[in-house]
This record gives sequence, structure tokens and C-alpha cells, in this order.
Amino acid sequence: MASNRPAQPTSFPPNDTQTFGYAYGKDEGPWEEWNPTEDSIRPLRGRHRVSKQRGGGLARSSTVLGVGVIAAVGAGGMATAAPGKPPVSISLPDLSSVTESAKALISDGGPSTPKGSATPLTSAGVTSADAAQGNTDAGEALRARIIQQAESQQDQIDKAAQDAAESAAAKKAVALAAQQKDDAEAKVAAEKKKADEAAKQKAEAARLAELAKSYSLPTSSYTLTSRFGDAGSMWSSGYHTGLDFAAPTGTLIKAIHSGTITEAGWAGSYGYRTILTLDDGTELWFCHQSSISVSVGQKVATGDVIGRVGATGNVTGPHLHLEVHPDGGSAIDPMAWLHSKGLNP
Repeated sequence: MASNRPAQPTSFPPNDTQTFGYAYGKDEGPWEEWNPTEDSIRPLRGRHRVSKQRGGGLARSSTVLGVGVIAAVGAGGMATAAPGKPPVSISLPDLSSVTESAKALISDGGPSTPKGSATPLTSAGVTSADAAQGNTDAGEALRARIIQQAESQQDQIDKAAQDAAESAAAKKAVALAAQQKDDAEAKVAAEKKKADEAAKQKAEAARLAELAKSYSLPTSSYTLTSRFGDAGSMWSSGYHTGLDFAAPTGTLIKAIHSGTITEAGWAGSYGYRTILTLDDGTELWFCHQSSISVSVGQKVATGDVIGRVGATGNVTGPHLHLEVHPDGGSAIDPMAWLHSKGLNP
């Protein structure tokens, strides 16, 4: 089998006019064959290094472009082409690539906040009062102001509640003191009224006791039967006008009080009647007597005998019918009058 001979090395320069279809100038050359080795293709360190681009490099440009695409897609979901052309769909890029671009942008350089630094991104919104309190971060300053305002409002609420409670307690104390004062005054007034009434009753009892010494019941050994105001056909007026003391015939009748005999004799339905007129003009009628022991114009004293119980006139049995006529007028209840004189029939 025939074999090709190896090509002979050449030492002549390339054609001045054209080599492999390319034209070279006369000042180029001389040329020689290049056989690359491991050392010849190894990159040189410290030489021909491409410096990192700052302020407008590819990484930053791509990040800006990615953010713009995200904003466009987020706003509408699809970019709209010019009128007359169909809409062009825009795919949302992988967020991880944008994140990597952003990391590259930060790591490439430029003014940025070091990782883990406590230096705030901005001091906008930080007032002089905040700075005096040591707050240089706008967010922390705002948070501190919000907390301070909330605490101030809570303090105001607590103070208002405390003031209201103290005011209510004061009003309650005043009302309680006023009530206690009124109760004490009412108690004193009640005790005084009670004491006055007791004294009045005592004085009245003493008066009646003294008065009773000058008054006497008209008879003894009696039973009260008909009373003043009782209704019945037996009386011409239709009702009873006196007080009846039922007693055996012949029982003594006495003068109730001192006075003058102004009538003594027969009086029709009253039978034998004696009228005793007191010094104040009150007339006492003693009716249905069996006998009369006094005469007209005679002065009598309390307890003097003026007649005896009988059954004369319009009666159903022996008894003393007593009537009381103040100033000689209409009859009143003898029981009440006797009580007013300290007598209890």
C-alpha cells in the first residue's frame, strides 16, 4: 500500500498578495508556522485582565431589563404591540436569574450597605427629637413615635377613667353624707315629734284627770244599750239621738257637772225629763226618770242626785236616756263628749 510522504516544512513567507483568500499588506510578516503547546496556550496571570465594569455594566443592565420586564408583565400580563399588529406574549423570566443578577450587581461594587451593617439605608423622616433620642433610622423613629403616641393615648384614657372614678366616688360620698344628714335630721325630728306627742298626751291625761274630778258619770250599775245614731222606727227622728244607760228602776241619777237646773217635768215621749245647763251653755238632758229630785233654777254640783231611773215616756224598759246639746243646739254624741271630759262609760 502506498503512503503519502510528510509535508516538508517551509520557510518562505506567505504570498504578499493573498493567502487562503485573505489579503495582507507588505508590512506584515514575516510569518512562520505556529505549533501551540501547553505553555503557549496557558493564560497569563496579571496581564490582559478585563477590569470589572462599574456603573452600567452588563450585569446591572440585565438586572434593570429584567426588572422592567417583570414590571411590564405584572402590570398587564402581556405587552401590547403597535396598532394593527397582534399582541406579543412576554414570558416571565426565572426569578432566580434576576436574584443572581441583583446579587452580582451588589457584589460588583458601587455605594451599598455592607451586609450586617447597622447603618440605616436612609435618614429621611428622622426629626431632631428622634436624633436626640438616638433614633437615626427612619423606620425605627416612626415605630418609636407610634409607640409613644399609643402610650400617650393609653395614659390619657387611664387618667380619664381614674378622674371619672374619683368624681363618681366623690359624688357618692357627698350623696351618702347628705343622706346620712337627712336621716339624722329625720330621726331627730321623729324623736322630737314623738316626745312632743308623748308630752301632749301626758298633759291631756293630766288635764282630763283634773277635769274628771269635776265631772261624774250620771249613774252606776248600768249597761249601755242604744248608742247615738242608731237607726229605728222607735224614734221620731228615725235615729237615736242619745246614749241609753239601762238600769233598774229607782237607780240614782247624778249631776255630771256643776250647773243650773233649767227644766224639770213631763216632756211627752221623753217622759219625766230634767235639763241641767252648764256654765259654758251646754245642756244635758236626763230622760225617762221615774222621779225628779230638783227644781228649775236650782244650782247643783258634780255628783248631786237629781232623780231616779224609770220607764216613763216612749220606752221598752227602764233606762236613763242622756242627750248633750252644746249651747242648746242640736244633739251630739254623748259618748264623745263624756270622753272629752275624762269619763269612760
